[in-house]
Amino acid sequence: MKYFNLYIACACLLFFGSIHAQQTPADKQSKAISIEGATAHLGTGEVIENALIMFNEGEITFVGSANMKIARIGDVIDGKGKHVYPGFIIPNSTLGLVEIDAVKATDDDSEIGTWNPNIRSIIAYNTESKVVESMRPNGVLLGQITPRGGRISGTSSVVQFDAWNWEDAAVKTDDGIHINWPSNFKRGRYWLGEDPSLKVNKEYGNQITEIEDYFNNAKAYLKASPSITNLSYKALEGIFDGSKKLYINVDDEKGIIDAVNFTKKNTIPNMVIVGGAEAYKVTDILKSNNISVVLNRIHSQPSQTDDDYDLPYKSAKLLVDNGITVALQANGQMERMNSRNLPFYAGTTVAHGLTKAQALQLITLNPAKILGIDAQYGSLETGKSATLFISEGDALDMRTNIISHAFIDGRLISLETHQTELWKRYSKKYQSN
Repeated sequence: MKYFNLYIACACLLFFGSIHAQQTPADKQSKAISIEGATAHLGTGEVIENALIMFNEGEITFVGSANMKIARIGDVIDGKGKHVYPGFIIPNSTLGLVEIDAVKATDDDSEIGTWNPNIRSIIAYNTESKVVESMRPNGVLLGQITPRGGRISGTSSVVQFDAWNWEDAAVKTDDGIHINWPSNFKRGRYWLGEDPSLKVNKEYGNQITEIEDYFNNAKAYLKASPSITNLSYKALEGIFDGSKKLYINVDDEKGIIDAVNFTKKNTIPNMVIVGGAEAYKVTDILKSNNISVVLNRIHSQPSQTDDDYDLPYKSAKLLVDNGITVALQANGQMERMNSRNLPFYAGTTVAHGLTKAQALQLITLNPAKILGIDAQYGSLETGKSATLFISEGDALDMRTNIISHAFIDGRLISLETHQTELWKRYSKKYQSN
């Protein structure tokens, strides 16, 4: 009976999935396009009023003023009164790894075990995800797909959000490895009758030693060149030679300091703090070691009772003002659904001190730099990928971010989603009454 129910459930998923499949990925750009008259937000801090942007074969060929006497190429899109932005980028995301939280068969964001550096999230990435599809109408066009769980979760990859399969989606495979750093404090599991109050984690020192031992064993393995391959140790090779970044999930001040010292001790050249709730307390250390921060979702409550009530909102400004490269993520409760709100998180930082140009960089050029894809993505510049979109208004404002056109590598992508199909269906019903 158990297996029969499973077969029925799978059949239903396949049936309904075939009815409401994701939009067909766009064809390769075959004709040049010019966008004329829009306000171009380049992502570099520069804004061009009455701009002209031209691109062909997936690459931007011109960015400048529309007043310049230069021949327009291909189809011309009238952008007067509109705004053009680089495609938004979301780091540290599980998009495409989980479709429905309540359906275990669609959840593939973590593996069993503590040490999983060899686990590659790109293999599990589902390009047919309806959740991924819903990112595009808000301008979120690229993301870093990241595994969860364990002490070392695995290896992430960067993808674009309009593809037939993960091979087509991949922008940068195996860009980094993710560690969940131990916390200095912990709460008891109230559901087991334990005291839920915050207490010192007495195992913290032992947990750090375990990480150090694991990395020491990996270095010894890599130096020895053994005949039998250890996939877990082999996966860490890129961390030591600099071809991969080490992303350390840590929030508290002491944990951040310990994580930085750990990377220095192990001569790991590229490290990023993920979370960083108290990163503003150690900006000198971060800046001197050229360490970037992927901040926790800023639409959240302060983590400590003595924190400022608006600390999550102003954390980005506290870091940016001290010269730290900052990107925003949506990690947390209902993270995949909330990922579409990435531009509005950036908009909130404007209300708490950043300029709009600085806020835009939090979700464009900064994450591109952190993920190592800034040579092609993250800003509107000649020679870069034509991954961009046109909005009716300010893309950081949920009231005016209404997208008319979106392009990934020059391909005009569909902005239809399951939600827009439902809206059209039921708006007609109620309009007829």
